[in-house]
Amino acid sequence: MRALALLSGGLDSTLAIKIILDQGIEVEALNFKSVFCTCTPKTRSCSAAATAAQQLGVKLYALSSTSEFLEIVKKPKHGYGRNMNPCLDCRILMFRKAHERMKETGGSFLITGEVLGQRPMSQRLNAMRLIDEEAGVTGLVVRPLSAGVLEPSIPELKGWVDRNKLLSIEGRSRKPQIELAESFSINDYPCPAGGCRLTDPGFAARMKDLIEHEPELLLSDVKLLTVGRHFRISPTAKAVVGRNEEENEKLSTLRQDKDRRMEVVGLPGPTTIVRGQVSNEDLLLAAAITARYSKGVDLPQVTVAVWNGNAAEASELCVAPADTASLEATRVCRK
Repeated sequence: MRALALLSGGLDSTLAIKIILDQGIEVEALNFKSVFCTCTPKTRSCSAAATAAQQLGVKLYALSSTSEFLEIVKKPKHGYGRNMNPCLDCRILMFRKAHERMKETGGSFLITGEVLGQRPMSQRLNAMRLIDEEAGVTGLVVRPLSAGVLEPSIPELKGWVDRNKLLSIEGRSRKPQIELAESFSINDYPCPAGGCRLTDPGFAARMKDLIEHEPELLLSDVKLLTVGRHFRISPTAKAVVGRNEEENEKLSTLRQDKDRRMEVVGLPGPTTIVRGQVSNEDLLLAAAITARYSKGVDLPQVTVAVWNGNAAEASELCVAPADTASLEATRVCRK
């Protein structure tokens, strides 16, 4: 008997796999790689899912579906959660992909770490039923952490899985899972329950702004949302300003061929990336914003170097640092 488990690297999916493994069932793990995932901390070089799979002793298959996720984020059939998170549509896509992988590898059912009532959008009973139905996996999903408070799945009814050894956790408390992890000697998990940037209000505001101004979502544009301060300097252009040396370096690596790069001349300050169709007025505003976040903030005039695309030589703009009103009028943030 073989099962395919969805593994984010969070605690719940790790525990779900452990429970099924302890019944002597072979498990392969499937991890969806996406620009929106935040489960792996910056301090780790190895993905959280890879770490969990290694601890569990299961094979891990990683699947990148960012392009399909982007289409969902633009116009989700079932709407958004509190921010820009299309949880139902995202889950349906993941289950469809998991079902395909399950059939390819000779698996008989799916495993998830879902807990009834834990997430307000996707882990309500009617939402779980909807997701299973639209993904074409009704009856094939075993949810080991909450099985006791859910209708028996086909694997449970057929005796492939011992239902009596599954749990009845429900609600938003993390205490039962943490206690279970201790009993299994699972101590190294990067985050209790996975994570998604689209649930973060700040990132969601940037994502909404991008969708409103860029009909064609590109991965390079979404990656840029993860770093810096963002300013919508015109309907066709934005400026992204680094907040520290690490972000300045990252912005330099994310720069595209048609972007402008800005830095203050002769003073410590940020790296700014200007993306889009820009006018001279847009460039002056972006330079003023750059100057505002430099050590020249209190000077009447600051010189800002501007590199156009891959040009080796920079032009220079002499600007007054932007005032607070200009910053707040253009800053992309949660309203």
